[in-house]
Amino acid sequence: MSDDTSSESVLRGLTESLARGVSGCSGGSAELWRDERVLLSASHSELIVLAESEDTLDEGPVREARSTGAPVLLPDVLSDRRWARYAGMATRCGVRSVLAIPIPVESAVLVVVLYSVRAGAFPAQSVAPLAAMLGEQATVALGNVWDFDEVRTDAAQLHEALAGRAVIDQAKGIIMQASGCSAEAAFDELRKVSQHHQIKVVELARLLVSEHRDKRPAKKGRA
Repeated sequence: MSDDTSSESVLRGLTESLARGVSGCSGGSAELWRDERVLLSASHSELIVLAESEDTLDEGPVREARSTGAPVLLPDVLSDRRWARYAGMATRCGVRSVLAIPIPVESAVLVVVLYSVRAGAFPAQSVAPLAAMLGEQATVALGNVWDFDEVRTDAAQLHEALAGRAVIDQAKGIIMQASGCSAEAAFDELRKVSQHHQIKVVELARLLVSEHRDKRPAKKGRA
């Protein structure tokens, strides 16, 4: 894991690995549906075009796999009669056989798609073990990414909270120095002004600190 790790990078790595690691596979794509949004990645630009065409055509193996939750095997686009328009698009993209595997991942659905330039590249008996292997690897990888994102978000929120607390303390110090009041009274004053002007306390504190800094006389340099 690193700061560059993301769902997009996992999908990109997955699609690139399919062509290298799965026998007969010429390329791959992956669609991740989460919170009504979709991330799409593919090993080749032609496969991006083919994957996106299913929504336009309203047919295809990926749509079928996503709606049924079961793997969909298309042994030969030239002889299959289920999706004639999709078959024409696949042929233009150089694809002869397709295997779409839906994988539920927490509150999301991942559809991994394997493409081949050869007909019959994915035997029916290999679908179940391949789906199990990809499901296990993708679930672990995406789960780790989302856990890492949550930790990273929590850390950013903590950093923001600490920074906000620091500037509020500075603003309280300015008010205390100007009026001789206590820290509690200074915070109450900040809160009252923020409510009156409908601005967050931390934003008001930043304005006060910035204004106080601008009013300070510049230090004279040595002659």
